[in-house]
Amino acid sequence: MKTAIQHIVRFRNPNFTFDSAVNNRILLEFISNQSIAMLRGLLILLKLKLPKYMLRGKNVKFISAGRITFGKFLKLGNNVTLSGLGKEGIKLGNNVGIGSHSLVMVSTSLNDIGKGITIGDNVGIGEFAYLGGAGGLDIGRNCIIGQYLSCHPENHNYREIETLIRLQGVNRKGIKIAPNCWIGSKVTILDGVSIGEGSIIAAGAVVTSSFPANSIIGGVPAKLLKTRIG
Repeated sequence: MKTAIQHIVRFRNPNFTFDSAVNNRILLEFISNQSIAMLRGLLILLKLKLPKYMLRGKNVKFISAGRITFGKFLKLGNNVTLSGLGKEGIKLGNNVGIGSHSLVMVSTSLNDIGKGITIGDNVGIGEFAYLGGAGGLDIGRNCIIGQYLSCHPENHNYREIETLIRLQGVNRKGIKIAPNCWIGSKVTILDGVSIGEGSIIAAGAVVTSSFPANSIIGGVPAKLLKTRIG
């Protein structure tokens, strides 16, 4: 039975192999949980969308579902909210996983809806992420991301001393994370940042500026620690 289930899982993750310590009891629990998640995924049919083998946790919400597109084997943890309210909505590739209690929100206001969020194939994002898309957020394929990632592609204007900050509007540049990056837990990435391919961001970093490919960065604010080349 383990071999058969392993073969099925490999449709989503070709490199998957069960640990030798996994017994039949653990395996049956796994099958039960995944089957329930797939049945929840079928509920997306009510929004006139094909589930494409979606694994959907409890209390997952889709807002502006007509602006949300996704590939095969999307995995959403419990209490995930996706809001596609934006000019380009949300576009998720194949084999994307988003951890429980995460918010993926292009916009929260009808006054000035934002651009959009694109997440490439084979991206895994840990629990409690906040992904904003007002100025545009692009996460490249094959990125692995820890818990509590926070992306904010928007800034408030504040230069007019006599005017309330909340009345001065916003400016937006967008955030771009290239493919094959490893982002540790509790990382915050601010507007205007571009992260080069193959880069690593240490846990707890606050990234306020851009870095080239193969950078290893960390700190508050984040700085270059070393590179993966040479």
